Amino acid sequence: MKVEIDEHSGFCFGVVNAIRKAEQELEHGELFCIGDIVHNSLEVERLERQGLRTIDHGVFAGLKDCRVLFRAHGEPPSSYEVAKRNGIEVIDASCPVVLRLQRQIREAFEHVKQEGGQVVIYGKRGHAEVVGLVGQTQGEAIVVENEGDLQQVDFTRKVVLFSQTTKSLEGFRRIADLMKERGKGLVEVHDTICRMVANRIPQLKEFAGRHDVILFVSGEKSSNGRQLFAVCLEANPRSFFVCGAGDLNRKMYEGATSVGISGATSTPRWIMEEIKRKIETQ
Repeated sequence: MKVEIDEHSGFCFGVVNAIRKAEQELEHGELFCIGDIVHNSLEVERLERQGLRTIDHGVFAGLKDCRVLFRAHGEPPSSYEVAKRNGIEVIDASCPVVLRLQRQIREAFEHVKQEGGQVVIYGKRGHAEVVGLVGQTQGEAIVVENEGDLQQVDFTRKVVLFSQTTKSLEGFRRIADLMKERGKGLVEVHDTICRMVANRIPQLKEFAGRHDVILFVSGEKSSNGRQLFAVCLEANPRSFFVCGAGDLNRKMYEGATSVGISGATSTPRWIMEEIKRKIETQ
């Protein structure tokens, strides 16, 4: 049986950068991180064994004179203000793509509010990246996840639309078309989806279609993982969602001549390699 790991799968640049910075800083002692550094519990546990301490914003607000890593998702302006006030050294691992989007949204908000307009963000409400994006607008941006959320938008006023970087291109275009139809020339659209993530979809469809079985590896918390697994299922009904080697069951790939292993942008390569070794030695 042939077992192949998808060469396009695994950590995106932003996550690679955050993990690298965390490992470098952990060599100098304890390091805090607001939220899971990546939405993969096995990778989080690996780094916690090295001294990384995962905290929430409530705990962060009470810290003083320590080092805190801002993960790839980015943070709202309020987090930087807390750090400055409390003497906290920020290890900023915010993804450059996210930082650029934050700047775009902040500038658009400052401009559009003078015209009585609105900033709308297509994304997952409460997602770490989206929290940071909304923070650029003093909490005023409208977050839409689906067509039903469009009732929050006043289409008699100007609207500037952006997207969370990891959303699907197809979903964004659908929302953008609906908004332009209702806005009658008052909707300005900015496609801010990360192409490293968006390009994974056609690549994944091709990969899933040429194997008998697909094992898609992701953490339960990863929205990118759930999105990409749905792509696998559509291309290959014999696709299975697994978090690690412990989730494997021989019945998953019974009778298969080829097994493809792929993963989310938050899935470390070492977990996929561990799964490959387990299949080959069973």
